[in-house]
Amino acid sequence: MSILPAFTTMDVYRKKREYCNRMNATSKKRLSELVEQALEIREPNRTDLAWLLTTPDLDTLEIVSAVGQVRKKFFGTRVKMNFLLNIQSGLCPEDCNYCSQARGSEAPIPKYSMVEKSTFCDAATMARDVGATRLCLVASGRGPNDREIRKVAEGVEAVKKIDPSLEICACLGLLGEGQAEQLQEAGVFAYNHNLNTSENFYGDICSTHTFSDRKKTVELAKEEGLSPCSGALFGMGETNEDILDTCYALKGLNPDSVPINFLIPITGTPLSSLNELTPQKCLRILSVFRVMFPDREVRIAGGREVHLRAMQPLGLHLANSIFIGDYLTTKGQSIETDLEMIKDAGFEIEGGGPQKQQSPNSLEIRLKQSVLD
Repeated sequence: MSILPAFTTMDVYRKKREYCNRMNATSKKRLSELVEQALEIREPNRTDLAWLLTTPDLDTLEIVSAVGQVRKKFFGTRVKMNFLLNIQSGLCPEDCNYCSQARGSEAPIPKYSMVEKSTFCDAATMARDVGATRLCLVASGRGPNDREIRKVAEGVEAVKKIDPSLEICACLGLLGEGQAEQLQEAGVFAYNHNLNTSENFYGDICSTHTFSDRKKTVELAKEEGLSPCSGALFGMGETNEDILDTCYALKGLNPDSVPINFLIPITGTPLSSLNELTPQKCLRILSVFRVMFPDREVRIAGGREVHLRAMQPLGLHLANSIFIGDYLTTKGQSIETDLEMIKDAGFEIEGGGPQKQQSPNSLEIRLKQSVLD
């Protein structure tokens, strides 16, 4: 005869509810402590960040609400908008598996050598028209040669004559000694070079340069007077440990801005069939980076439309910066949709927003006439 107590269905339900309540209380306390650390700009514990990444999807809104306090403290309701210009497309000797411009890519993209300075100026005007305060100049290739550095410098100097207050960020690949200094003298404010993923996983996505090469370029740009901009790309098959390793590696570089990209699976690239991210996972990744970089610019970069989808407005409660318009070789969300999203979510555009009152159709036409096509 059994000596175990007989449990009714109600007993089981009650015990499960009590267990869930205890777990919820524990989770809320842990989340509260993480947020408190970030508000005081104290580095979070890796174990806590790992927990944040693996919380259930249904708890994601609670995480966004809590971590949003950090974004609010340091950036209020401001959203910084960045406009991207692909100044040199394709023709790259590197074999980064995620990139449509890489060696071996069969993606049907435009391929052209470096644009003329008039295009730099057109892009600057377009950036201001749509409310961007930073113009990001990106060139494909392993790294710039002396001629390319001169062309970029001439283009930047022309832009600064038109609009001295527009921030310029250059992304030209691996830098050599003295090149960052030349860019800085021409008027470049920041240099972007993403670590992309962890050192351990890097060999799985690229063989023509190393994680260390990327790290050295960020350090060199910083040493020679440029504001360091370095982030990551997620959704390439990395583990949660890789995400955290990347986060801590970036923390060691102490960047001023941290762009977070989510893989856009482009036809013709080795990772074209990879689509493993969910909106909730993306929001948890953004939460991790916000508590790690509480007072730094965290930017939702490429892939937000693909992976955050209808939850993009929630991303604004974590990140204080986005790209507006198109990306390197893929189309972004329409300008009108982005502006409405920011307004409807209760945020305001840093710098005052678009300088001209334009109809949605005129904005779309202007973008389609750009060199990005």
